[in-house]
Amino acid sequence: MKKLLIANRGEIVLRIIRAARDLGIRTVAVYSDADKNAPHVREADEAYHIGGSPPPRSYLNIPALIEAVNRSGADAVHPGYGFLAENAAFAKAVVDNGATWVGPPPEVLGKVESKSYCRQVSLGVGVPVVPGTPGIVTSAAEIRKCLEEFGPPLLLKLDKGGGGKGILPIHGEQEVEKAFEASKSMGRVAFGSPDCYVEKRQRQPRHIEIQFIGDNAGNFVALGERECSVQRRYQKVIEESPSPVVTPEERRKLCEWAVRIVRNMGYRNAGTVEFLRSEDGQYYFMEVNARIQVEHPVTEFVTGIDIVKTQLRVAAGETVGIDQEEVKLHGHAIQARVYAEDPASFLPSPGTITKLSLPDGSQKVRIDHALEEGLVVSPFYDPMLAKVIVWGSTRARAIDRLKRKLEAFHVTGVKTTIPLALFILSSEEFERGRFHTDQLVTLLETSALGEGKRTPPAR
Repeated sequence: MKKLLIANRGEIVLRIIRAARDLGIRTVAVYSDADKNAPHVREADEAYHIGGSPPPRSYLNIPALIEAVNRSGADAVHPGYGFLAENAAFAKAVVDNGATWVGPPPEVLGKVESKSYCRQVSLGVGVPVVPGTPGIVTSAAEIRKCLEEFGPPLLLKLDKGGGGKGILPIHGEQEVEKAFEASKSMGRVAFGSPDCYVEKRQRQPRHIEIQFIGDNAGNFVALGERECSVQRRYQKVIEESPSPVVTPEERRKLCEWAVRIVRNMGYRNAGTVEFLRSEDGQYYFMEVNARIQVEHPVTEFVTGIDIVKTQLRVAAGETVGIDQEEVKLHGHAIQARVYAEDPASFLPSPGTITKLSLPDGSQKVRIDHALEEGLVVSPFYDPMLAKVIVWGSTRARAIDRLKRKLEAFHVTGVKTTIPLALFILSSEEFERGRFHTDQLVTLLETSALGEGKRTPPAR
């Protein structure tokens, strides 16, 4: 691997560039009209224009990306996260073009796109799944049967959905028909598939995920868990490792389950297996994320393993280079995502950054971003601006450090979610590690940050 094209934009491109350069690999960026002056374009060794600002004309444009591969002479492609990162057609186009795909094989991606397929694999290797339908539902009558069997509420989920999109609650028979039609319609438009399946909604669940990586020789290691229960509308807000509730024995079990599932799929490279922890402490498989994740830095902090470098080495034919027994979690890491959004209404806040002051970094603090004064925050893309990740010898020290770094993070020209992150970190529920995926809604309803209430000053 000598030249790597990164088929993405923003902070993840800068993150991958750093890893590639450390390995002596030249880098190629791509950019849309809106990103022609973006930091990731200047930082790469080469950069190629791929189209207009809307994603379908650029970052989702497979022919334009393959043309950039050919023009640059790149011999490998890393998709980052989002956009086409889990798109089997793009992975196949890269491989068919003679380049290395930094991710799972295209045929595996094609199967993993289906969450019902993943559920069936999980059941086949003896790992419990969230109670619900084993496969897709084809009629409203099947959903009504689930209501009778499991009781309300249910969750109707898109089989090929992602990013928290297309999850509809069902509380009674009167909602079934409407939800079923809405889900199918959303699936066709957003993901090219109307298929959906049913899960029984768990009461006060926690979202626990296992990071793993496997090589072409069939070696797999699981890198411990991440707690991702601080969510709003199924979108993660704050992530940490290790989880405040996962015991060493549960960690061993979840890691073993994750490897069992992905090994059976023929998976290679990095990914994440997501589990749901019920109120009574039972764990259920949910899905596989077949890519690097936004929250990978917290795992890197507590394990000391550079996941992106390992991805590149594995894609180039090397082995993982570490045994499962060697993976140890040291201290505690927490990550807060900073979005260009109004922290009260959660509406996007595009604009131009007129002033920027970032927290100081260190061995215990990492700021992943692609920000600078004068940067235009475009309405065309995901509003995430940065990630602030800290390490502490204890969870309490990590929380305190993250608060101080967020308080030192100042942006003018756009509103940000920094006040929301500080609010969460200071809550009794978070400090005691009691968060579940529905907790934030309740907290916001009783706070000045609640939707429809006053908007805090922008940071």
